[in-house]
Amino acid sequence: MKHATGFLAIVNDAKTRVREIDIPAYLEMQQAGTPHILIDTREQSEWAAGHIPGAIHLSKGIIERDIEAQVPDTGATLVLYCGGGYRSALAADNLQKMGYTNCISMDGGWRGWTERSLPVEK
Repeated sequence: MKHATGFLAIVNDAKTRVREIDIPAYLEMQQAGTPHILIDTREQSEWAAGHIPGAIHLSKGIIERDIEAQVPDTGATLVLYCGGGYRSALAADNLQKMGYTNCISMDGGWRGWTERSLPVEK
């Protein structure tokens, strides 16, 4: 997908402050049993079409509004994903501004997950 220059600029800026994890490293994290909360930041229609097993849904449009009720522990490890890793980086950056100290954006996101034929839920 070709993204607008302004959008890419704010994503690249956010990525200077946000930790990222690729899918193989996330799978290692999962297999090791590292405690974390997986958050799908895509739109409701994207979530309904399929999502990574075990994820909760807090779309980019509402995550800042609803995160404190869903995840009150600001020290919890949060792994966020979207379609490819852009919206999740923006969301992770905002959550850090809200005091969440362990936010990670999944580089590759849903596209990378499905390209590897990994399990999905509907």
